[in-house]
Amino acid sequence: MGSECKVAIISERDIVVARQKGRALATDLGFSLGDSTLIATAISELARNIISYAGEGTVAMTVICDSRREGLLIVASDEGPGISDIPRALRDGFSTFGSLGIGLPGVRRLMDEFAIESKPGRGTTITVTKWKP
Repeated sequence: MGSECKVAIISERDIVVARQKGRALATDLGFSLGDSTLIATAISELARNIISYAGEGTVAMTVICDSRREGLLIVASDEGPGISDIPRALRDGFSTFGSLGIGLPGVRRLMDEFAIESKPGRGTTITVTKWKP
């Protein structure tokens, strides 16, 4: 399979583009409407965080397969200020911008796999995967 799409996140409009492309990839892969919406929501939140915290970055979406299943791998990365306290950023209700978005804890709940790598002053990479049931 290996279908891939990468979206540069520079403005609010790019959040919409990334969300739409992610939903289309999920639908093409055969995810349900509900799961496609969850994936689009996670992409939207990751892209919004890039704009809010780093100013710009990328969201890459790749169809993946292992021996038993297919899924969608999403990698959101930036070269912004990084996250100094990852455990705190992953707690429900934590926001440095006073937003009411679902935040990283919500993204983690929506997806099957979640990994975050961040170095203060060097940027952040968040990798999430949603597997087809």
